[in-house]
Amino acid sequence: MTDPTSTPPPDDDADLQAAEYVLGTLEASERDALRDRAMVDGARAARIRKWEARLAVFNDGYDEAPPPPDLLPRIEAALFPPSDPARARTQRGGFLTGWLGGALAAAALAAVLFVALAQFRPGPPPPVSLSAELAAEDTDLRLSARWDGAAGVLEVTRTAGDRPATQDYELWLIDATGVPQSLGLLRAEVTQLPVALAPGQVLAVSLEPEGGSPADAPTGPVLAVAELTEL
Repeated sequence: MTDPTSTPPPDDDADLQAAEYVLGTLEASERDALRDRAMVDGARAARIRKWEARLAVFNDGYDEAPPPPDLLPRIEAALFPPSDPARARTQRGGFLTGWLGGALAAAALAAVLFVALAQFRPGPPPPVSLSAELAAEDTDLRLSARWDGAAGVLEVTRTAGDRPATQDYELWLIDATGVPQSLGLLRAEVTQLPVALAPGQVLAVSLEPEGGSPADAPTGPVLAVAELTEL
């Protein structure tokens, strides 16, 4: 029976090279070249497989080696080969210290940018305040309207004129559609009405039967009209 570990004739360079490849004794450049050639050269690949089978008997008595502990020093040594052990320790410490220092610096910069952006972030626009002055031409009726955009409340103050005994003043809103919308009756000297308004809309006051207009539009004379403008 042939000994699986027997060596080939000394003149068989290709076979010896395959054996050295399996044993791991080739130079890195020669190993890479042989590996690349074996991918396209079936004879070379067969020689390598044959030597793997021959030398496999030496592995039978050994358990699979566990992964080596603490790979970081080896990786750093491969990446940054030192000239002496003291330099190796210095480079390893400098590498880790620099990495941690860079991470802390980046975190600090992010915190500073966050605070700066929070300080200079524009806030919500201030609420709009609107006003209108309504004055009747044929009577002494005078009304001052103020709308607080923050509260959404229109306050109408009767600064002159009395309320008719058997009639009511009714306030209307006219927007871009031109269709009047009743906002309510103005019976008190100061009337507050919750409503959403916008610049350019128009307020109008009509004289209606007691209780207000029976229709969806003024039925009595329109006494005063004014456009809402920003304060």
